[in-house]
Formats: sequence, C-alpha cells, structure tokens
Amino acid sequence: MGPGGPQHGEGRPLALVTGVGREVGIGAGIARELARQGWDLALSFWRPYDERMPWGVQEHDAARLAVQLRALGAAVATIEADLADPAVPAQLLAEAGAQRPVRALVLSHAESVDSGLLDTHHVSFDRHIAVNARASWLLLKAFAEQFPPEWRGLGRIVALTSDHTVGNMPYGASKGALDRIVRAAARELGPQGISANVLNPGPVDTGWMDEDTRTVLTARQPSGRLGTPEDIAAVVAFLLSGPGGWINGQLIHADGGFSAP
Repeated sequence: MGPGGPQHGEGRPLALVTGVGREVGIGAGIARELARQGWDLALSFWRPYDERMPWGVQEHDAARLAVQLRALGAAVATIEADLADPAVPAQLLAEAGAQRPVRALVLSHAESVDSGLLDTHHVSFDRHIAVNARASWLLLKAFAEQFPPEWRGLGRIVALTSDHTVGNMPYGASKGALDRIVRAAARELGPQGISANVLNPGPVDTGWMDEDTRTVLTARQPSGRLGTPEDIAAVVAFLLSGPGGWINGQLIHADGGFSAP
C-alpha cells in the first residue's frame, strides 16, 4: 500500500463514490485508485440519466468495474440511486454503510444538460439543483450523522465541481451552490474531524466531447494534453489520505494548468 492510503494500521476503510455508472468516467477512475490504495467501496449510479445522454447506458459497466475492483482486493457494492429524490441520499448512506460506517464520501455524480439563460426550462433547472446541490447537501448531512465520534480526524469529503457556465447555465449554477455547501461543511463538520474539499478537474473527455471541442480544449492546456480520470483519481486519493486531511475547505483546481491566467 502506498503512502497515500489508509493510515493507523486499520483494515480497509469504506468510501462511498457517487456517479460511477461508466467504466470511462472520472468516478470509475477514482474507484480504481482507491481500491489500489486499500479502500473498500460502495458505488452509486443512475441508468436513466445515462439514457438521456449521448453515450447512452453502458449496461454492464458497473458490474465489470466491480470485478476489476475486487481483483484489486476491495469489497464492492453497487447501488442504483436516483439522487433527484430527496429521500434517496439518506437511504444510499444507510445501504452503503449497512455493515460498517462510511469513512469517506466522494461526490462525482452530476446532472448536466446544456442550455443557456434564454432556453433553460424551469424543470431542467430544478433537476440540476436537486441532483447537484440538494442531493449533495443531503449526502453530506447523512454522512456526518453516521460518522462515529471515535473516528475523529479520519473523515473525508471530496466533491467534483466545474467552472462551466456559458451555454450550460443550470449546471454551472448548481455547481456554484455545491461549492458553497462543501466549503461550509469544512467549518461545520470540522469538530467531528471531517475535512471537506471541492475539486475542479477541468476538461476531462469521458465521452462527451466532439472532435472540435477536444481540439479547442487541448490547445488551451499548457501540457498539450487533456486530463484523464487517472489524473483526477490520484488527487482525490491524496485528499482522502492521512496527510491529505490537513487540506480543508479548499476549492482546488487540479486541471493541468487549464485555469492558469
């Protein structure tokens, strides 16, 4: 186990990672890295969202990913969860932690449907807020409520965010709310020994880019390449580690310099 993995000589702790429905996604990359570093995993996904997206449902991805993670030594549970339903976040934490408490929460789920100020429908706006902001708040709340007091100092929350707003207004607005919720958690959950950070990965092509988009965004990267799920996973794994706990209440751009002026 590497130096970024679980500390204190304990058995494998449990992390809940949301939004892990596709093998090529950032959530899947995070799950692989956490499994390598000694975590057991509960993974949530929601097929009806993928059905509405250009890539469609990858019917067997969750099962295939679970096989990969178990080969790395992790115990794995996959849970289908509609985070637009306000009752679901608490149910998800209860199911994920049915055998033992969840020690780390990684929010990589998202509702993301392009629309701007003039063409966004209120139903779409409400769905973005429900999934990206409200569900995230309720997941943090349920996580804190199940967190054992004797684990003070070991709790970790990482949420993935974005600066994208133009032409994707409801997504950007809901991610802005997410940022504030998570940074508030750094203060409010600090007495429980839970650190909370927001991570902006910049553009990572997980199947949503066309060739023109890929070319334009790559040209803006100082390194000349786009980020990968593995790049983001390594940063998340560090934030979940023992040393990573001293980073708290931050909005971190781990984007290869994409956001540099």
